[in-house]
Amino acid sequence: MQIIFPDEQPVFDGANLTVCFIARVHGEPVVCAITAEALEDHFGADSALEPALMEAFDRGRQRIRSVCAEALDQNDGEGVVLHSGLFRVEGLEPDRGAAA
Repeated sequence: MQIIFPDEQPVFDGANLTVCFIARVHGEPVVCAITAEALEDHFGADSALEPALMEAFDRGRQRIRSVCAEALDQNDGEGVVLHSGLFRVEGLEPDRGAAA
């Protein structure tokens, strides 16, 4: 499956406490997201406030993309929401090599 993450700025979704970003699967945009909890647990966000979450996303961008690419592979390219536990799942490795 061809998965590319364009260098677009992610967007904070305060209603759902997520940071949303785009993946292109076979050229088509797919909306993906990571929860505030995952950003706090794994990427050092010290609160669920937008500035802290966006900074944590930037710090973890490569691993977030890698885990997201694995999740997209597993669900046939449907949008995903990355929860904290997903970063502990065996087989979702940080060095998958997702294209930027």
